[in-house]
Amino acid sequence: MKAVILAGGKATRLRPLSCNKAKLMVPVCNHPLLEHFISYLKRHNITDIIIALGRQVEQIQAHFGDGSKFGVSITYSVESFALGTAGAVKNAERFLDESFIVFNGDIFTDIDLTAMANLHYKKGASVSIALTPVDDPTIYGVVETDAEGRIKRFVEKPRRDEVATNMINAGIYILKPDILKCVSSNAFSMFERDVFPQLVERGEAVYGYPSQAYWLDVGTPEKYLRLHHNLLNVNKDTKFEGKSSVHSTSRIEGPVIIGEGCFIGENSVVKGPVVLGPSCSIEEGAIVEGAVLWQGCEVKKGAKLRNCVIASGCYIGEETEIWDNCILGDNVRIGEGNRLRGDISIWPGKCIEPHTIWF
Repeated sequence: MKAVILAGGKATRLRPLSCNKAKLMVPVCNHPLLEHFISYLKRHNITDIIIALGRQVEQIQAHFGDGSKFGVSITYSVESFALGTAGAVKNAERFLDESFIVFNGDIFTDIDLTAMANLHYKKGASVSIALTPVDDPTIYGVVETDAEGRIKRFVEKPRRDEVATNMINAGIYILKPDILKCVSSNAFSMFERDVFPQLVERGEAVYGYPSQAYWLDVGTPEKYLRLHHNLLNVNKDTKFEGKSSVHSTSRIEGPVIIGEGCFIGENSVVKGPVVLGPSCSIEEGAIVEGAVLWQGCEVKKGAKLRNCVIASGCYIGEETEIWDNCILGDNVRIGEGNRLRGDISIWPGKCIEPHTIWF
């Protein structure tokens, strides 16, 4: 079975982290998101991958090429303008000659694809849609099924008194190729809105595959940070990805991942869940707790970082504090003595003078 990964959007929800990076290249535990996708697909013997892209194609091609060094075959399907989920797959139709699987490119999951495919064939389904439970279905589109798992209807953002299920579309589909006859070429079209509801109305065999497996939409910085906490908290290990310099008086409390070439200075504290990208510097007395730092970040003496995301090449001045869902884009420079305390996003390349911002 071939897999189509949808990554044609602008990843606006993930900004400022996605300003300079393609969504599939955003690092998760120091490796691009697409590498995790590939490992997941390979566990289910899926090695033929089509990536539907609309921008920043060169970044992905430069790192992954034809996929051979990762044990897969990658084909790129490039959109000249936004086509939506169904339009993007229609654009790749020439590569699809049998039932195939489709993924939204901003999810992270462990849903059992093998079991889902087996059920798809057993039911003789035209379409199978993975379903996942959520705490608050009123902010999503819920999917109602009958006792046999056949989808009865889609309800977009139901009121509390309308909620009949907490199962939502998980952004994973298995489709027969002839379903694409319902989609116009070179036109914007969404599976969720324009295709699936009409198929159900026509009586097509559209089934749900409910799963309690791990699933998270990582399309926002807050959920991106949550993903790291979830993955790291599975165990309490400290992992070094190559050689780093760690002072004997520093304190490292797992779970922590430390990229190659990092410096962790005297009396500093790194308290997990934390990811340090390659070539990060944590200087004397600095504290990093619950944070994700990308490549080449400098955290100066006495600075404090907690539950934040710091993109590549950032400079954090002495005695600066950055807390709780603050997000810094690439190459941001924060002068000494600043306080950024909660839900602040700073775009790439910004320079904040010392002692000028207090939140």
